[in-house]
Amino acid sequence: MTTRFAPSPTGLLHLGHAHAALFAYHAARRVGGRFLLRIEDIDATRCRPEFTSAILEDLAWLGLDWDEPPRIQSQRMPQYNTTLESLTRRGLLYPCFCTRADINAAIAAQHGAAVLYPGTCRGLADAAARVAANAPHALRLDVARALVITGPLTFTDQIHGLRRCTPQAQGDVVLARKDIPASYHLCVTQDDAEQGVSLVTRGKDLLEATDIHRLLQALMGWPEPLYAHHELITGLDGKRLAKRDQAPTLRALRTSGASPAQVAAMAGFPLAWNA
Repeated sequence: MTTRFAPSPTGLLHLGHAHAALFAYHAARRVGGRFLLRIEDIDATRCRPEFTSAILEDLAWLGLDWDEPPRIQSQRMPQYNTTLESLTRRGLLYPCFCTRADINAAIAAQHGAAVLYPGTCRGLADAAARVAANAPHALRLDVARALVITGPLTFTDQIHGLRRCTPQAQGDVVLARKDIPASYHLCVTQDDAEQGVSLVTRGKDLLEATDIHRLLQALMGWPEPLYAHHELITGLDGKRLAKRDQAPTLRALRTSGASPAQVAAMAGFPLAWNA
């Protein structure tokens, strides 16, 4: 078994990260498997090298080790671009020239429960000319066309059971844009495939994202891993811990005198977990 922990270096790790890291680590180690670390730093506007260093230090302090050097996503843009070119040649991506204001206006005009990008730029007659003229654009996945190729999809989750995928419920998702030339959906799915991750562990808030990832796996011929979407660590207010809400960091807990064992217990992994 191979698992991974894949944080983004946009801030210091907190207890929610510790829970996710320990969940993946123990899932592998308890069966003699491999545990990998991946730094998901594709967003150059928010990610910082000092946070990458802090992640490595905090995880080592917590007692985690990994089986190969951390994979750094920002160093892999050529590989992601190759995948984007393949999908484009197959007619599965289209350029979207809409601004955020355009999209918000289009969404505001919709009625009903589902509020999705309405496909404004799908099939534009002058799309190639606008791209050639360097008009700013994103690349969207034509989900309906992709599903014609793949047919119905499912995935197996060790916690939530067999689930039917409905990627169309998320609309034509963005796989690349001008400021971030490869999206989370693309990078995480490609890296999991290339690194041989056989059990993807992450918070249950990403259950719906897995529908898109299964679609990409089927389109690219990448293997389908097992999944385990675990519960989220929440604060006293019941909200999941998040960097933007100034959740207590591992660095702050260390400074206050907490031990690795105490922090692991706070993250839901008491010493008895290793027994």
